[in-house]
Amino acid sequence: MPARSTGLLGDTSARDYARKLQLFNAFAEPELRRAIAALELKPGMRILDAGCGTGGTLPWLRDAVLPGGLVVGLDLSTAHVAAAGAHASENVLVLQGDLLQPPLAAGSFDLIWSVNTINHLREPLSGLAALTALMRPGGRIGLGQSSLLPEMFFAWNSRLEHLTTEAVYRYYRERYGLSERDLADTRSLVGLLRRGGLRDVKAQTVPIERLSPLDSAAERYLLEAIFQGTWGPRLRPYLSSEDYTELAALCDPEHPDYALRRPDFHYLQTFTIVAGQVG
Repeated sequence: MPARSTGLLGDTSARDYARKLQLFNAFAEPELRRAIAALELKPGMRILDAGCGTGGTLPWLRDAVLPGGLVVGLDLSTAHVAAAGAHASENVLVLQGDLLQPPLAAGSFDLIWSVNTINHLREPLSGLAALTALMRPGGRIGLGQSSLLPEMFFAWNSRLEHLTTEAVYRYYRERYGLSERDLADTRSLVGLLRRGGLRDVKAQTVPIERLSPLDSAAERYLLEAIFQGTWGPRLRPYLSSEDYTELAALCDPEHPDYALRRPDFHYLQTFTIVAGQVG
């Protein structure tokens, strides 16, 4: 499959952020499982995980529709599909494909679960239309999105937290040629589903909250995926030298000020599911 960009963030079949996805699934497993339970899935249902990433949620969805159900995971990335393939079984099928042109038959699914995916598309409404076409009459679509509200990392220093968040936005705007609106559109999922013709649209937001001392899954995610993978040296051009030095110290496990081992560390983010029914 050729490496062709289909989204805002340069996603192609060659892009690989499998480690970050695996870290997030391990970190947020309790909240993700509760979100799946709230969907009230039933045995025998056919489920599509659109943008399944490394497939961490596939076994949880499978367990909810057994016996007789089927879960299909679809992702664009070759590396992600290879990782998700570890979860393949008689009741779990993993496919590589573009969400805008899915290699699936129309009217195949009772529910589509899609997390942190629709926001990557340049035309989310077109993506929603492609997903809606895959639904059986009366089926439901659940779009999940993390961090509709800004995360809280440094409860003791909201100024540095705000500057760091803005630095991340500036980095993404410059790297991918995005506008402020592009970065904020993740908050409009309710409107997206209604514009797409879905009915009975509902939203539920749950907090993902962690306090020190952190468990290993939380520390790995925050250190590797956020402090090192999202922040790090890439933010140096967007912060003053003093602020960057302070941020670097808080993110360094060898520094005495390392944030994740502070007794007052308190992390908070949100996870939102917006669901609607196909008429």
